[in-house]
Amino acid sequence: MDKLDQFLTRAEALLGRLENILPPATAQTDWNAALAFRWRTKQGRGMLQPVPNLSAIALSDLQNIDRQKELIEQNTRQFVKGLPANNVLLTGARGTGKSSLIKACLNRYAAEGLRLIEMDKDDLHDLGDIVDLVAGRPERFVIFCDDLSFEEGESGYKALKVALDGSVAAQSDNVLIYATSNRRHLLPEYMRDNETYRHTDDGEIHPGEVIEEKISLSERFGLWVSFYPFKQDDYLTIVAHWLAHFGCDAATIEGARGDALVWALERGSRSGRVAWQFARDWSGRRS
Repeated sequence: MDKLDQFLTRAEALLGRLENILPPATAQTDWNAALAFRWRTKQGRGMLQPVPNLSAIALSDLQNIDRQKELIEQNTRQFVKGLPANNVLLTGARGTGKSSLIKACLNRYAAEGLRLIEMDKDDLHDLGDIVDLVAGRPERFVIFCDDLSFEEGESGYKALKVALDGSVAAQSDNVLIYATSNRRHLLPEYMRDNETYRHTDDGEIHPGEVIEEKISLSERFGLWVSFYPFKQDDYLTIVAHWLAHFGCDAATIEGARGDALVWALERGSRSGRVAWQFARDWSGRRS
């Protein structure tokens, strides 16, 4: 073996080792593979992973949140029609339909070009890459961050602030961010934060820097939609809807009221999620 052959052999071995170390090439996104995608990172590179099986929930399945449903649907309708629309923050009681409402909007407007990209808060620093990836596409993309909240100092917090309203570049007109959270300001609030308020001589109260920072992210969402715990009658109405969905007749639904209340009492919540879980359990055991 001459020196050239030795050199080529060593070079091939070196390239083989480098291929094992370097991240794989970014896969091309098949936009026809699904209506929804998840952002996934592997070896430092992000990619959109199709979600083949979507929740079949419809807007009509969401009960007793008519005002919230009207606001979100109107904003989404404007977006898919190419009209001005806002980024949305949905906050409030758990299990009241925040995430389900976004999924139902996707099902309602997918035929008009709406698509969904779900991402975790740990990947929010990739938001710019996602916006660049979908820029110029004919579809309208909602980037969905579910159950979003931050602890002090998390990097995703500032990345989201910049993406919403802090970059020198304008936000792409085919992208909106919809986020859900149990916290209105997305950050934990402490009693000591109130110490930063200051009182002026004329009696006015001004928030300090700590408070200003904590509200600075949530106020960058153009539309805030709040959700509240359900009353007992509201909860029973949702139970009845889902029992009917599973094929129960009116008499059976009426007979389930007592068990539905006990179910909610044991879980400490009268939410839409609890109503759905009860209906699945109750109808399943009687099938």
